[in-house]
Amino acid sequence: MAGKISGFLREHVLVLSIVLTILGIILLIIGATGIWYQDIPKNIFKFSDDILKWSLYILIIGFIVFLTGVYYIYSYLKNKKFLLDEIKTNKRSELIKKHADLKNTVRHLPSKYQKMLKDKEKEFNIK
Repeated sequence: MAGKISGFLREHVLVLSIVLTILGIILLIIGATGIWYQDIPKNIFKFSDDILKWSLYILIIGFIVFLTGVYYIYSYLKNKKFLLDEIKTNKRSELIKKHADLKNTVRHLPSKYQKMLKDKEKEFNIK
């Protein structure tokens, strides 16, 4: 069960991290307007006073969710760029030098990148 969940998360990491970032921005806006501009959430969004009492906690949760989403977007794009740059090489020796790093990087990327690395390994006869 855990393998299926982690596999799903790995395959859809970019979409989920974008959703986390957007959700974090929304929570940040709700929390900030609830703290500093209490008339806006009351009148426009029809929030009750009970929800506005939680504005500081909503702001903190929004900040954490936003940072988590940004971190996952950054790590995905960094790993993807590293893999694609290293796979472009036509020298077997360069690929062998970075093989351990590439194997580690590919574990955190969707399966299509794992297939790309396997194809490159077959091309250069690397086990």
